[in-house]
Amino acid sequence: MTLPTDTAPIALRVHGIAHAEAMHIWQGGLDANGQLPVQRPAEGLANPCRHCLSLITPGATKLVLAHRPFAALQPYAETGPIFLHQQPCERYEQATLPAWFAFLEPAIVRGYGSDDWIRYDTGQVVPGKSLTAVCQQILSDPHVAYVHIRSKFNCFQCRVERASEG
Repeated sequence: MTLPTDTAPIALRVHGIAHAEAMHIWQGGLDANGQLPVQRPAEGLANPCRHCLSLITPGATKLVLAHRPFAALQPYAETGPIFLHQQPCERYEQATLPAWFAFLEPAIVRGYGSDDWIRYDTGQVVPGKSLTAVCQQILSDPHVAYVHIRSKFNCFQCRVERASEG
């Protein structure tokens, strides 16, 4: 799949996990596996909060929990570990990816249809510095409703949509 050269790049909308989902956890709710989040100190530089999409300061307490970035259970509704700040933070909703995403080496990118099923022809493993262009390329397909970016360990990072649909 390639982005047509005669069209302008697609404007993006990048989202952290929904505020209601994060508040559920911060208020003592259970994660996607029915468990309380685990509190751990952030170690090193790879501790991104999936709500504000900023990196959690090394040494600060982070919440580690199971997250399923889909509204309903179905075969492609993967569940995996994510981190949140211990205290509420502001949800990331911007037109660009956070700068640190350029250092995801590599990143996994997948497009999904409006039925939340993976569009197999969209899956790619790419360097972080290519993420914006790859998301635009995948979203140029009208059958793709949104894109998930994941780490090389398959941990959910964020959702990306066309700006007109976000």
